Amino acid sequence: MIRFEQVTKVLGKKTVLDGIDFQVGEGETFVIVGLSGAGKSVTLKHMIQLMRPDSGRILIDGEELGNLSRSGLQRVRAKFGVLFQGAALLQWMSVRDNVALPLREHTKLPDEEIIRRVDEKLAMLNLDDAGDKFPSDISGGMQKRAGLARAIIMNPQIVLYDEPTSGLDPVTSRRIDDLIVNMREQLGITSVVVTHDLHSALAIGSRIMMLHEGRIVENATPEGFIRSKDPTVQSFLESQYITKKGKWEGMGHE
Repeated sequence: MIRFEQVTKVLGKKTVLDGIDFQVGEGETFVIVGLSGAGKSVTLKHMIQLMRPDSGRILIDGEELGNLSRSGLQRVRAKFGVLFQGAALLQWMSVRDNVALPLREHTKLPDEEIIRRVDEKLAMLNLDDAGDKFPSDISGGMQKRAGLARAIIMNPQIVLYDEPTSGLDPVTSRRIDDLIVNMREQLGITSVVVTHDLHSALAIGSRIMMLHEGRIVENATPEGFIRSKDPTVQSFLESQYITKKGKWEGMGHE
């Protein structure tokens, strides 16, 4: 569904992506982890051509992004929904109007149908009572859920999540994790998640890829990631108090 072939990106004098190769299959929750500056968000931006590679190819459903016309790129981008790090809600609009915005900008649906679809998504994300409120009136976790409602309002095939649990308390973070899993199970959505939170990555991911200094140092199932012998991966695991013992012991066994 998503394929990177020898993708390289240089920003200033820094090689942010250094010839990376990977693919994301339909229905996967593909998680990208790594330290700050490792190239995680840059990778995400390349998927919808907010950034272009200096070399290499990116294919979505077999179509190379670099070969598409403007209308072709718009068609491919319509397959994606995006949940930005800060939810990116418009503060002067109600939650309902924020979620409705893509439908009002990109469809000719009557307002009654737009409201019906919006309320359906709000109910799915347990935001039934938040539609008339403004972003400043709801919690950070509710804002993330509202951002997710907007991301899926056009029924995308793929949702990109940029640090979905950033700034949230542990309980709210786990609720966001559950929502990401539910999006896959209920709607069949393919998810690509960028996160610093390795506990989240292990809970939701079908595969976890770690970037370090622009290169892929691991790309494995959660179980394989825990067993990785790469010292960079092991250091990253230990920094978040994740070892093969205790809670994760079952993942550490062959």
